[in-house]
Amino acid sequence: MQHLAGLVAVLALGLVACSKPEPVVEPIRAVRTTVVGGGDTQSRHEFAADIRAQSESRLSFRVAGKLLSRPVQLGDSVRAGQVLAQLDPQDLKLGADAAKAALTAAQTQYEQAEADARRYRELRAQGFIGAAEMDRREAAAKSAKAQWDQARAQSSLQGNQAQYASLVADRSGVVTAVDAEPGQVLSAGTPVVRVAYDGPRDAVFAIPEHQVNSLKALQGKAGALTVQLWGDATPHKATLREVSAAADAQTRTFLAKADVGAMPAKLGQTATVTVAHSAPSAALRLPLTAVAQAKGQSVVWVLDTPAMTVRQQPIVVATADGNDVLVASGLKAGEVVVTAGVHVLTPGQKVRLYKDPAAAAASAASR
Repeated sequence: MQHLAGLVAVLALGLVACSKPEPVVEPIRAVRTTVVGGGDTQSRHEFAADIRAQSESRLSFRVAGKLLSRPVQLGDSVRAGQVLAQLDPQDLKLGADAAKAALTAAQTQYEQAEADARRYRELRAQGFIGAAEMDRREAAAKSAKAQWDQARAQSSLQGNQAQYASLVADRSGVVTAVDAEPGQVLSAGTPVVRVAYDGPRDAVFAIPEHQVNSLKALQGKAGALTVQLWGDATPHKATLREVSAAADAQTRTFLAKADVGAMPAKLGQTATVTVAHSAPSAALRLPLTAVAQAKGQSVVWVLDTPAMTVRQQPIVVATADGNDVLVASGLKAGEVVVTAGVHVLTPGQKVRLYKDPAAAAASAASR
């Protein structure tokens, strides 16, 4: 009996092992959806900018010397002809005096040589001297004349350099940087102050590399950009004036300058520059969460509403716009696309529309 019971148990286990497992029922997943439509195909990008002068210069002395004074400070307004800094003029004055003395000596020598030449011309006419001696006297007079001309030019140069001891503003503007302090010994060309000249103003901002071409397409178009000062709700039209040809070595961004026209902006103010790009006319807007990757291409899941199943649809993305993408091809307006849960779906899978519990409870309570 025990042997027979054991045999029955073995046969029972064998039957259980040979039986087919019941198929796993795939759950009906809840998904969020959106209806594809053209909508507004204008993409907007905002950039932080600061107001700068279109014309700005670092001013420096033409000569070397010790900085004696710098009467202007950062932020001061200056006018054309105003003295911005002063070098110690003593050495320059000594050089000018030495050049004047050399000029006087050269003039005296020339006058003496010319007088000698005149006397020797008379003696030559009377036959008292030969032609060779006359040629030497004429050459001496010409040499003295050349030395006089050289001394005169040197005297003018030294006189100009004495005047260069004062750094004078060429145009009216505002001091935006100070690069030297009194007591420093400066070489010629060392920056002393930076002046932003009065006149047109720019909103200067940095743009990423992938937007350079689209920004350049707006260059020169009046009112293509909008500039709004922080703390001021009034937007102003601006024109993109310039886009840098090279990227910044550290940030890898490109500098752009927008002419703000007659906008009442002060130097250094912060502003927001808004750029509106027109997407391709056939482009459709979708949330970024609706797009997935499959076999190296972008895809979305399209809902078959009557059957409540999904199918995978390849698409071509035109561009990204914040949390949205603009689809160039692959979809038609009016199709229903899954916007959440796209990474867990399979072709032909049954789905149901997601309902917010809070919204459903509020709806039930209102009945």
